[in-house]
Amino acid sequence: MQLRERVNAALKQAMKDKDPDRLATLRLINAAIKDQDIAARGEEGDSGVSESDILGILSKMIQQRRESVRSYEEGGRLDLAERESAEIDVIAEFLPPQLDDADVEGAIDEAIAEVGAKSIRDMGKVMGVLKQRYSGQMDFGVVGPKVKNRLSG
Repeated sequence: MQLRERVNAALKQAMKDKDPDRLATLRLINAAIKDQDIAARGEEGDSGVSESDILGILSKMIQQRRESVRSYEEGGRLDLAERESAEIDVIAEFLPPQLDDADVEGAIDEAIAEVGAKSIRDMGKVMGVLKQRYSGQMDFGVVGPKVKNRLSG
C-alpha cells in the first residue's frame, strides 16, 4: 500500500476510533502532503508528489517537532512537549525503520565512494545521494556533520 493510502486509511480508522489527538496529527500530515501536491502541480503537471517526497515531508515534520520538544522542555512546558512527542510517534509510524549508527556510517562511506568525494566541496553531492536513497531512514541533521567531518579529515 502506498504511503498516501496508508495515511488516509489511518485517518479513517482514527475517526472510527474517536481518537482526537491521533486524528489531528493525521490531518496535519494530509494537509502537508496536499500543500506539496498543490505546489508541484504547476511544475510537473497533475502527478502530485512522489513517495520519496512524502517521506521527506514526514521527516521534516518530525524534525520540527523534535525542535519544539526541546524548546518546550527548556521552557518548562512539559505538557506541550508531551503533545509534540505523541505527534512524533504518530508520524514515525509511516516512516521506514531508522538506520542504526553502523548502517549510517556504511551509507556515508558508500555515498562518498560513489560520487568520488575528496573535499568538503563535494558535501552537497554526497548529501544528495544519501537523501535520495535513505529519505526517512536517517536524521540528516545528524548525518550532515558526520559527512562534513569525514570530508574535512
